[in-house]
Amino acid sequence: MWIGSTLAGIGGQLTVVTVMLHVFTLTQSTFAVSMIAVAGLVPMILAGLYGGMLADAFDRRRVALIAATVTFAATTLLAVLTWTGTETIWWLYGLSMTIAAANSVGMATRTAIVPRLIAREQLAAASALNGVAFGLTVMAGPALAGLLVALTGYGWTYTIDVVLMLAMFLGLWTLPSLVPEGEVVRPGLASLADGWRFLRRAGNIRMQFLCDILAMTFGQPLVLFPALGTVILGGGAFTTGILTAAVAVGTFGSSLLSGRVVQYRWHGRGIERAVQAYGLSIVLFGAVLLIGSFLSPATEKAPNVGLIVAACLALALSGACDNVSSIYRNTMMQAAVPDAMRGRLQGVFIIVVAGGPRVGALYAGTLATFTALWFPPLLGGFLVIGLVALLARRNPRFAAYDAADPVP
Repeated sequence: MWIGSTLAGIGGQLTVVTVMLHVFTLTQSTFAVSMIAVAGLVPMILAGLYGGMLADAFDRRRVALIAATVTFAATTLLAVLTWTGTETIWWLYGLSMTIAAANSVGMATRTAIVPRLIAREQLAAASALNGVAFGLTVMAGPALAGLLVALTGYGWTYTIDVVLMLAMFLGLWTLPSLVPEGEVVRPGLASLADGWRFLRRAGNIRMQFLCDILAMTFGQPLVLFPALGTVILGGGAFTTGILTAAVAVGTFGSSLLSGRVVQYRWHGRGIERAVQAYGLSIVLFGAVLLIGSFLSPATEKAPNVGLIVAACLALALSGACDNVSSIYRNTMMQAAVPDAMRGRLQGVFIIVVAGGPRVGALYAGTLATFTALWFPPLLGGFLVIGLVALLARRNPRFAAYDAADPVP
């Protein structure tokens, strides 16, 4: 499953970045790029909630296979439309929404599967291994997307994603049947209400959700990358890919060196400190862009290499910090939540993880439209640091969370 998810994830990142570049080419608007994320938010939320209920009611292997089939079909249609020259911005929005919804179901289900395959003491190491996979996908995918779009166009990039998606089926087919343990509640309002009642009692789980929402809402500058490759930094589509890959370099490196991170027991305290360090890295990224705004404008053929390197270092630090937080958040979710409730809580968790960046895209895209490209990350990083400190002060039990005695 890990190998299949990794290969399919590389293809998925190809499509994510290519759709962004495609929309920017059609509209020349950063706001239009940000609306890709916003358009997929509601379908993703509904699919995540319902997908979590499905994962708690039916064979999780089968649910994951159906979700992968929907993603595969939508990506194939995207490639066909592009090759035939019939794609429009509305098709790009619609298929992105479909892929986001299907991925939301698939991610919630696959994550709920992991604790059934390994022992509890291995969960933190498994989360670090997923960080390696994420680092590989986001390092390879965006860089390849920028290169392929520049050299061959959009059609080939979407087509390669279609081929790589086949690996997901191989990984899922090898799993055994995985019916949820404990009391099964059929999908519906009763199941959803049962999950929300559990979440109301789970103060530590709520706190980690809030920390991640703050980080992704105010500290996610991804939507700005296409414009940065055109104006402040230069380099065009290739710079967009390099900036996105820089985040993954930090994720990948911190996963490879995560031995001491995995051994640290106080996961609540680890999340708090990692998210605040993430906010600081985003402040540094905004400062690099601010400096660049006072220099001579860069172009696609004459990029500012020094600024690009500095921006990449700040983004790599953000990826490392986010990954440390992710290791602790995933482990807390998988260890502290009972199996019969795990799908529904993973659905909410995926909504937070994937929905936060989409709200962040709206924040960054809108604010950049009315101010400057450097302003959203600079302001947002400071907001992350301050708001997480305030939350931690109001929730002292979170810092006392002990992985040896997981309490939701």
